[in-house]
Amino acid sequence: MWMRSVDEHRREAPSTVKCYIITVSDTRTMDTDTGGALIQQLLEEAGYEVSGRTIVKDDYEDLRELIYKSSLHSGIEAVLLTGGTGISPRDTTYEAVASLLDKTLPGFGEIFRLLSFTEDIGSAAILSRAIAGTIGNTAIFSMPGSTGAIKLAMERLILPELRHVMREIYKREG
Repeated sequence: MWMRSVDEHRREAPSTVKCYIITVSDTRTMDTDTGGALIQQLLEEAGYEVSGRTIVKDDYEDLRELIYKSSLHSGIEAVLLTGGTGISPRDTTYEAVASLLDKTLPGFGEIFRLLSFTEDIGSAAILSRAIAGTIGNTAIFSMPGSTGAIKLAMERLILPELRHVMREIYKREG
């Protein structure tokens, strides 16, 4: 019964989603941004639209403003962030994202850490502060900056469910 409902929801989901990619880094350029490039490649290969891609310094106020403005843009339905999710003093992505979310998707971070623990990095997974949720009608996914973490989050969680997430966001009551 449960799977039938999930399958039905996936069939009702939009055929594509307009995504915006934000790399949080004090040192990356568009030429050296392997994480943002990987997200773009994986999205496009899976049939998603990439509305744009940018790099922002790990500054709480600047990052928060960019995320908020992106969530209001009519050409953006999902914002995917990479970087700044650790616990160093400069890592502010988690705080910026969390301060803006209307609804959280705690399962994203929980399952990401579980997969990281069991398939990749072991107990170091506790250092990841991956987070997801919604701001209005925009889905937000924030993942670590390593390409291994991006590949894991994208292939195992985001790509299989992004259309379904948007179906739920756009669903009307009644």
